[in-house]
Amino acid sequence: MSLKINLNWKQILKWGTIAIFGIFILVFFIRVAVFEDSYYREKEGSERAEAVAVQEEPLEEEAPTEEQVTEYTVAADRPRYLSISKLGVVNARIIAVGVKSNGELGTPNNIFDVGWYEASGKPGQGGVMVIDGHNGGPHVHGVFKDLPNLVEGDIIKIERGDGKIFEYKVVENKTVALSEADAYMKTAFKSPVSGKESVTLISCTGEWSQAQGTYLSRQFTRAILVD
Repeated sequence: MSLKINLNWKQILKWGTIAIFGIFILVFFIRVAVFEDSYYREKEGSERAEAVAVQEEPLEEEAPTEEQVTEYTVAADRPRYLSISKLGVVNARIIAVGVKSNGELGTPNNIFDVGWYEASGKPGQGGVMVIDGHNGGPHVHGVFKDLPNLVEGDIIKIERGDGKIFEYKVVENKTVALSEADAYMKTAFKSPVSGKESVTLISCTGEWSQAQGTYLSRQFTRAILVD
């Protein structure tokens, strides 16, 4: 009889210890969840939270050297450099990009380069070029940080691989909420003047959402070829 009682106490002690450990783990995870929720609420809407945390790979924040820019070449019929004198953008390299696996338009890995969607138009061929660029990286403003400052009549210059330069005049510069940006992409791929060659510049803008891991607006700048 005494042996049986001793075994019962050992079992009670064993299961009691397991229960206490389980409660400790549960409390720990509850505290972590509450902390994360509080942190995201605190950071929501801040202009520059740690954007790098959601990048697929770290963005390059060092501007290419003059030599790297000069030596950059593309096929004769493709866009090579983009310049916007009003924004202080001079010969930003235009990198061909495609579409990511999640359906989003690709972007350059360097915040000082811009990305030309290679399935869109080419300069001098009468279509619509679609070019995107970064608002910035975790520590440095990107090539299109000041894109919202452009107004009607401002000039965007694109140099082709063969050295020919094309000028485009801004006719529309619109900030679109993130929730409406996908729908607006149909407009971005159309010329603002029917039958006229054009270029659409796209960038993130607005407030940073830590919870969503992106900026809450998109900037669409549309410009037509100057004859």
